[in-house]
Amino acid sequence: MTPWSAFRHGIRRVNGAPVVVAGLVAVTLLVALPLSLALRGMIEAHLGHSLAADAVATGTSYDWWQEFSAQASGLGTTFVPSIIGFGAVLDNLSGLLDNLPLASTIAGVTAAWMIVWSFLSGGVLDRLARARKTRSQGFFAACGTYFWRFARLGVVAGLVYYLLFAYVHRWLFSTIGGPLTRDLTVERTAFAITLAGYLVFGLLLVGASIIFDYARIRIVVEDRRSAVGGLIAAIRFVRRHAGGTIGLYLLNAGSYVAVVLIYAVFVPGAPREGLSAWLVLGVGQVYIVVRHYLKLVFYGSQTAYFQGALAHAAYTAAPPVVWPDSPAAEAIVNADPALR
Repeated sequence: MTPWSAFRHGIRRVNGAPVVVAGLVAVTLLVALPLSLALRGMIEAHLGHSLAADAVATGTSYDWWQEFSAQASGLGTTFVPSIIGFGAVLDNLSGLLDNLPLASTIAGVTAAWMIVWSFLSGGVLDRLARARKTRSQGFFAACGTYFWRFARLGVVAGLVYYLLFAYVHRWLFSTIGGPLTRDLTVERTAFAITLAGYLVFGLLLVGASIIFDYARIRIVVEDRRSAVGGLIAAIRFVRRHAGGTIGLYLLNAGSYVAVVLIYAVFVPGAPREGLSAWLVLGVGQVYIVVRHYLKLVFYGSQTAYFQGALAHAAYTAAPPVVWPDSPAAEAIVNADPALR
């Protein structure tokens, strides 16, 4: 299976699972809701019954916003103009590449989301691998089956990412990049050196992401019980199919970049009054939905590529098997006799 064919298979599989897309969006909103309510309370307490409250109610007031930011603490420090529109995308990218620490409240919610996703991802990958409805019972059974395996894999992944951000990032931008750019008088040379550091660090992150993605896929499709075994098998798979896995990653990344560019062109600026505020909110929510859709296409296409590369039997929508047979077992049982 070529990367392009796997990409198309991934789109078809996700299109066949609209409930999974809607569920992922709903879970994301539920995780973010406590922070939204807490920030709403902080803004409401600061405004009170002042004249600024009337100005803010009818549109964006930058004078009040600056006043609020100056006295804010904790979660309130994240309420900055860069959260509006395309600025949020650039702010998140800059924070990732520059290894900026998250606010404690944001870090806590991020950790909670990672735990929730570790639970749900087993059911999501199982659903995409089977390419048929598994119903809620089958979906959550898969979530429970693979959660602890993914948790063990997450410990390894956390250690790898910690080493990358705590040591490799500092080595690239402080130990090497610092002396190279310290006494430079040509700005474009310093920019080129920094950009090269971002490129190297980004490639390391991409490589780690690809390996851990295929480790999860191998654990689910082959019903592997060992997280370390799945990781080693993923490394072997990526090494043998380096061109295909990288090409597929670039296709998925390109689709996301295209969506981001479209969002940058059409997203409104800070709302002034009336319908403009709802327009900003609506466009932002559409972007979130599309981003989740592409995330699932990412996993669906990688799963399809893995299944095709290792010649796993074609998945069919035959009568459901007795749970908890693995996707690989179901594929063999339901495959066309000519393929057995």
